[in-house]
Parts: sequence; C-alpha cells; structure tokens
Amino acid sequence: MTTAKHFLDLDVVDPAELRKILDAALARKQKRSGLPKGALDADSPLKDQVLAMLFEKPSTRTRVSFDVGMRQLGGGTIVLNSGDMQLGRGETIADTARVLSRYVDIVMLRANSHEALSALADASDIPIINGLTDKSHPCQIMADIMTFEEHKGSIKDRAVAWLGDGNNVATSWIHAAVQFDFELRLACPFKLRPSASLVSWAQDKGARVTVTEDARLAADGVDCIVTDTWVSMGDTNEIERRRLLSPYQVNAALMSAASADAVFMHCLPAHRGEEVTDDVLDGPNSVVLDEAENRLHAQKAILLWCLGH
Repeated sequence: MTTAKHFLDLDVVDPAELRKILDAALARKQKRSGLPKGALDADSPLKDQVLAMLFEKPSTRTRVSFDVGMRQLGGGTIVLNSGDMQLGRGETIADTARVLSRYVDIVMLRANSHEALSALADASDIPIINGLTDKSHPCQIMADIMTFEEHKGSIKDRAVAWLGDGNNVATSWIHAAVQFDFELRLACPFKLRPSASLVSWAQDKGARVTVTEDARLAADGVDCIVTDTWVSMGDTNEIERRRLLSPYQVNAALMSAASADAVFMHCLPAHRGEEVTDDVLDGPNSVVLDEAENRLHAQKAILLWCLGH
C-alpha cells in the first residue's frame, strides 16, 4: 500500500497540518516581495523534482499557478491534457498512476470525477494533489483562507456566507468550517443545496454550518461573502439554474447586509451581471485578485508539504 502523502481533501488532513501549510505559504509570499515572477525562491527546495499536471477539465488559474509555483520552487513541470493521455483510449487509471510514479515526483490532477482522483491516489507511489473534482476544490479554499486572514486576521470564530450553488467549492468550504473552526452559512436554492449527509457530518463534528434559502439572512453581519458561477463546466439546464440562482446574486444591496468591512470572494472566472455585479466585483470590499494570486503561494506550500519539506 502506498505511503505517499496526498492532498486530496481538507477533511482528511489534520487541522494542525493545514495551519502549517498556510503559515509556510504566507512566509514564502513575504520573502518573494519585489522579485520577478520567474525568479527562484532562494532555497530552491524542489530542485530537480518534476510535477506532472493532468487536466481532464480546462483551466487558467490552476494551470498557471501550479506551473509557476513549481518553477519558483526550483522544479520542473509537464502538462498532460485529456487528449494527450491514454486514459481516454482505455488505459486504466491504476496503470497510468504506476507509470507516472516512475517518471515524475508528484502529480496534480484536475478531474471530471472524484472517483478518478481516488483511484489515481490509491495506485500511486508518489503524492497526488486534488486540483479540482466534481466533489471538491481544496486548493482553492486554502488560498481563500489565506486571503481572508491577510485582510481580517484569524478566521477562527468569524462568519462566512456562501451564496448560490452548493457545489464542489461549497463542499470544501464546509470541510474548512470544521477544520478551521469558523461559522459558515450557506444560502442555496432547495434544489441546489449541499447534501444533507455532508452538512450533518460537519454539524456532528461540532461545526457551525447552517443552510438556508434566504440569501439576506445568511449574509447578515458576516465577515466574508463568497459565491461562484451559476453554470459550471458540465452543468446542464442552464436556464433553470439561472432562474433558481438569480435571488442569490451578490450585489450592493446584499453586500450591505454584511459587516461594513466584509470581504467579497469569488474563485473566478466570474460572470459579471449574473452571480455578481460589477460594483461588487470591482469594489473596495473585493479581494478576488489577492485570492487568485494566493493560489500560487498556497499551492507552493501544498507541494512542499506533500514532498516532505
């Protein structure tokens, strides 16, 4: 059985380890202040190591941040899109994992299904990182927590509102509420709420996670409002989804329900005029560009953690 140190979901990593990752991310970010993006970190801790990035879904931020991050750490990268791999031609995930374990030191997978990620990790002798699946997006939420704490201090005992679809990103926010001990209020239409078993799991762990259909109630007095696109890759019934989600648009009126210094987050890409209005996305409370940048720093720390640094 593999002993590789995978980063698959926030709920399976000890909270103390997650905190170490965030501390390392912030420290490395601060040390790079003023450096060109292509400059190596002074210690080049991953010199001569190679990251393979596997993409079953298109990507901008995940691809660029992992690629640049690995290079800054002194390592190299290789990118394989779905059309480049034998997976689509009948090779098993297990065989792919065994072969990649002979070629590279670590793998990041952006997958259509969480089952594919789990199968890859089960058969791999090297660390596997979840770059996004249909179930969760843990790297994004690590960057989000980092961004929140840069702007507002510790997230412990603070209140966050998730507005919109109870999707894979929302799942990782629920995991985070357990691991980082903050209040999470999810406002979702009934048909798109997160699974009852996931919410019950979080509540059984003592997490302050609640679900409502009332967006303004969820946003009342919170320290952070988060949303996501209404129609993601692979979603169907676009017209119905937009109808269901329109009451959850983050606009100036909804932001006014939060605390005056609440931050607004979105994992991007944003569909302006749908889930968020221009005045919020470009407004003084928006930290979406810091959030996007912190994908780089958080993922560098995840790479180092997986590889034992």
